[in-house]
Amino acid sequence: MPLHFAPLRIPLQRRLQTAAVLQWVFSFLVLGEPRGDPKTTPPGIPKPPPGPLHFVGRGVFCAAGGCRAAPWLSVRRRPPPPAARRGGSAQLCTLLFALALCGPLRAPALLYALWLWADRHTPRRGGRPSRWVRSWPLWNYFRDYFPISLRRTAPLEPAGRYVLGLHPHGVLAAGAFGSFCTEATGFARLFPGLRPPRLLTLPAWFRVPLLREYIMAGGLVSSERSSLEFLLGQPGGGHVAALVLGGAPEALDAHPGALRLRLRHRTGFVRSALRHGAALVPVFSFGENELFRQVSNPPGSALRALQARAQRALGVAFPLFHARGVFQYDFGLLPFRRAVCTVVGRPLLLPRLPDPPPEAVGLWHGRYLRSLTQLFEQHKAEFGVPPERHLSFV
Repeated sequence: MPLHFAPLRIPLQRRLQTAAVLQWVFSFLVLGEPRGDPKTTPPGIPKPPPGPLHFVGRGVFCAAGGCRAAPWLSVRRRPPPPAARRGGSAQLCTLLFALALCGPLRAPALLYALWLWADRHTPRRGGRPSRWVRSWPLWNYFRDYFPISLRRTAPLEPAGRYVLGLHPHGVLAAGAFGSFCTEATGFARLFPGLRPPRLLTLPAWFRVPLLREYIMAGGLVSSERSSLEFLLGQPGGGHVAALVLGGAPEALDAHPGALRLRLRHRTGFVRSALRHGAALVPVFSFGENELFRQVSNPPGSALRALQARAQRALGVAFPLFHARGVFQYDFGLLPFRRAVCTVVGRPLLLPRLPDPPPEAVGLWHGRYLRSLTQLFEQHKAEFGVPPERHLSFV
């Protein structure tokens, strides 16, 4: 198959858009994910694979998903993963840090090491979002590459607390990042009075020097249970916790047109919301699964069996995906230019139950599924989803 190269004469705006997405992919995929540590990672947090990125064929890559839901959100429990080494960004940042310690920057590096120790609890205490970083012009180019848009169907009162359930995971959760970790799509304008949303991700990210500061500035926080409890338990209103509820395993189903969500057995987020009287808000990103192509892996296939086996052993999914490159359109790490519209549904108001019984958790979990289904059905025709297609919960 011949390669289709990008033309030499491309408007500067499109080149800047490609550069913005390239740095995002480089930061969150090529640099890799740090490894779990049983001393600081709570039981059930999955361990990333031996390498965040593996070349497995012409234009096909394997990587774990980006923003993940912690397994405590599910009723299913896993034993704590064994100790694992850090890789990717951890190796690079650690190398830079070690070079600074051995060179003329030793004094600043030592001071930063003391800062890391003193600041170690911040990712579990709401992080450190920066409106300045969230408003960088860079993110406007990132938004326009796809483009990504954010739509409000109902207001969110500033006095409330909210748990946003984000669906689907996709391969890299670009819609979730663009909508809730930046101001490029106008979150503050659409939902005035709310604080910057916090997007939960793996705790091990925040043990990497320098990288932790970058991702916290965008609003990323640890996905430990205590992190969500802290966010929802803060005095005052306007606190927003955003969770990609399907987690990385849902990335295995992130094929174009796929509507399979791993949500039926995930009830921990409902329990936390009930404890604090927080509202549940369904969010669906139309077009998220169209950004990458994935090697066919239907349930029952040999590849899916191998992926499931690797997931049980390592606690993380291995989607084999490909998209386009910087200078050609046939393979590579960059997502396709496909529109993503993140639609925020109506809040589902929950009562405050400090010790919610299983019956209440099951009741509100079922209502959340129905609310998400209604949101999808109301908007699917606008985004080209055939009327006979519906969400599937597993």
